Amino acid sequence: MTAALDALPFGAGVGIAALLGLILGSFIATLVLRWPDGRSVLGRSRCDGCERPLAPFDLVPLVSALVQRGRCRTCGAPIDAFHTQVELASGLIGAVALTILPGTAGWLWALFGWLLLPLALLDARDMWLPDRLNAVLAVAGLLLAGPMLGTRLLDRWIGAIAGGGLLALIALAYRRGRGREGMGGGDPKLVAAIGCWLGWQALPLMILLASGTGLAWALFTQGKGDRPLVLRTVPFGVFLAIAAWAAVPLWPLLSAG
Repeated sequence: MTAALDALPFGAGVGIAALLGLILGSFIATLVLRWPDGRSVLGRSRCDGCERPLAPFDLVPLVSALVQRGRCRTCGAPIDAFHTQVELASGLIGAVALTILPGTAGWLWALFGWLLLPLALLDARDMWLPDRLNAVLAVAGLLLAGPMLGTRLLDRWIGAIAGGGLLALIALAYRRGRGREGMGGGDPKLVAAIGCWLGWQALPLMILLASGTGLAWALFTQGKGDRPLVLRTVPFGVFLAIAAWAAVPLWPLLSAG
């Protein structure tokens, strides 16, 4: 399998990854919109306006939205732009991954991004990091992620235990010191799952990037709300996901120096 992925011409790999990302993005958008409301993720797609079941040609990523100008063919109701945005983001993940890391490592990096994307979106929209998605991310990392950064299985197990345990201890210390929750219960689990991909070596870089970007976001937006910074709710899972994906190409560059 890895030999076949490595043998793909550069342009073909980038194009296939982008196309696969668009298709997966359509499913990810549906999952993020339906799951928090308790709706079936696998049910047939319908127009939000007239409830008409959508035909296959209504669901072609990007193309259908462009042809129909972002509206239902039957009732003219606007189609939520979130679908197109997620499809583009997912397609970009695939294209960027195979452009920067051709071959098996790039495909694994793309898969890592596709698994992180719904977690980041659910945390951004609903402050929710589902255990089931964290579990899928963790199992996939333990089974597959070795060639991505050349990490041993033992390194990835240590990354999961050390990363998840560290954040759990920080959350516990904050709760005891401040008397309130400072971190959601899903964040340590997400870091543990990320450790299953990165191994323990790259985790400090990932946590530093996530903490820095999360703090910068909180400071930048503090004037736009009526709550003090220490009481603001920050979707830390979003920054963990972004930092984890960015750490894949950054860690080899920094560790090589």
